[in-house]
Amino acid sequence: MTSSISQGQSQITYYRTATVNGRKLFYREAGDPQAPTIVLLHGLPTSSQMFRELIRALADQFHLIAPDYIGFGHSDAPSIKEFEYTFDHLASYVRGLLAQLNLTSYILYMQDYGGPIGFRLFTERPEQVKGFIIQNANAYMEGVGDAPKKVLLPLWEKRTPETEKPAREFVSLEGTKFHWLVGAKDPAAINPDNWILDQALLDRPGVQDYQVDLLENYKSNIALYPEWQAAFRAHAPKTLIVWGEKDPFFVPSGAEAYLRDIPEAKLVWLDAGHFVLDENVHLVADEIKSAFGR
Repeated sequence: MTSSISQGQSQITYYRTATVNGRKLFYREAGDPQAPTIVLLHGLPTSSQMFRELIRALADQFHLIAPDYIGFGHSDAPSIKEFEYTFDHLASYVRGLLAQLNLTSYILYMQDYGGPIGFRLFTERPEQVKGFIIQNANAYMEGVGDAPKKVLLPLWEKRTPETEKPAREFVSLEGTKFHWLVGAKDPAAINPDNWILDQALLDRPGVQDYQVDLLENYKSNIALYPEWQAAFRAHAPKTLIVWGEKDPFFVPSGAEAYLRDIPEAKLVWLDAGHFVLDENVHLVADEIKSAFGR
């Protein structure tokens, strides 16, 4: 599969699907394919829709690819009986999409779940990754806040209906809305479509079951932190960190920790929480263009 975007159409966002390993994977595409590619990897509890304004802001200088993982957004969402929901498995489908699109050189933009998916891609093919843009995506234990620890540690120790309950609340309407609003400078500036759309997809039959599976499997990412950190030191990718400093999930010490292993990284603090783009999209776009633009 190859891109068919012409230079004259580069400001339009296209909504496409690819079949990867028999599953339909949805992705957004914009920009000139001859420009540097940024692969935008979304977090929980959302999808590629979190990048809709950033894609528009960057399409004049970059080629943008923003997939929905299997089980998220507009991609196929098989049940837990049909599909094993692990971060290894989700990453394999993103890898398959990039291969279909013949992408062998790209910058990774990673937020939340995008970190463990993107860092898997990086450690497997470091020569293909030309840089990182890290937005509240963690690779250090000190970056994990008390809020997720309260949800995850009991689940990791022993999964029972009782330990699943906080995980299910994490992806309830109240939890999803909190993800979007926490740390916002002005809650009235945050589009409520964010959590209404996200929750409509989370409330589909069986979806919250596999979201709990992924929250349990998040411990596999913790186990890989030393490997990722060693890869950062070995390959020294060009790195821009844009971090919402009021995030209770991935706290500021997690952003600062990257500087130990990637000392040339640029760290930009944002007056925001877990999600930053509704209020800071132009600031983030300007930082990306300054760091990686032609």
